Amino acid sequence: MGGNKTPLIAIVGPTATGKTEVGIELALRIGGEVISGDSMQVYRGMDIGTAKPTREEMRGVPHHMIDILEPCQEFSVALFQSMVRPLIEEIWQRGKYPILVGGTGLYVRSVIDPYDFTDAGKDESLRRRLQKEAAEKGVETLHARLQEVDPRVAAKIHPHDLRRIIRALEVYYLTGRPISSYQTLDYARESRYNLYIYGLYLDRGKLYQRINRRVDLMIERGLVDEVRRLLSAGNKPSYTSMQAIGYKEMVAYLNGKCSLEEAIAAIKKNTRHFARRQLIWFRRDPRIQWIDVEKFPSPAAIADYIAGQVAGAPYPAPEDKEKEKTEVRER
Repeated sequence: MGGNKTPLIAIVGPTATGKTEVGIELALRIGGEVISGDSMQVYRGMDIGTAKPTREEMRGVPHHMIDILEPCQEFSVALFQSMVRPLIEEIWQRGKYPILVGGTGLYVRSVIDPYDFTDAGKDESLRRRLQKEAAEKGVETLHARLQEVDPRVAAKIHPHDLRRIIRALEVYYLTGRPISSYQTLDYARESRYNLYIYGLYLDRGKLYQRINRRVDLMIERGLVDEVRRLLSAGNKPSYTSMQAIGYKEMVAYLNGKCSLEEAIAAIKKNTRHFARRQLIWFRRDPRIQWIDVEKFPSPAAIADYIAGQVAGAPYPAPEDKEKEKTEVRER
């Protein structure tokens, strides 16, 4: 890697494309440490539903931003940014490569680009007033108001996502600026890092098959019991952590609002929709070098490819390899 800026490798893309495995394989090859860019892996006790790598799967690679909070604690993109940027420098100062791995698009961009959250504070009394208004008049009332002051963000937030609606209104009332103004940046602006950013993708049909298999595996590994333990420990369904996909559906099942089969089907459907939103988000960034997972035999091969690019080594792309095979056959 050249340049005077701190290097940062980012591996992004939709859920179930194998980012975690590629990040670990890459870290083993280049001497790196992984920073999770997932907004839900920060919570302790939420392991199966967030697809956290196990100790065995980490294979000795240090992982950061995992298991740092209790599910009852609030977390935000601003807090993530304030913790991860110093961490990147610290890892590099130790002579290791920082590797940011995750699918929470805004979290990743808050680190690599000059997002400024310093003047977007909090006001608990304002939040309580908005929550009371939502209870009395309906969440749709607040969403309609958000459409008036910040239509760009309102279009992205579900009309029933009370937490995000309140946060967007809170920022507007406290700063006089719509929250979208904090998120609108020119992708052409130079990153604060010597950035190598790769996106993993799959054909949609195959990605959806992977998602369905992953959810089935989560159930086999004990997702129902994991959610039951979280509720027994006093974690409320209204917590941000418990609103994560996989958890809110299981809470509904455990509260008798649906059958287990219906909950599993809902997790699969919501995860597929989430993957589509992730892809739309990341596709907007022209800096991302996209990697078709199917063109490689394994996550290790993808890591080889990225390691070669980072080091400037002539590791051929998959299509180049196919060309080489054809030339050999012709000869």
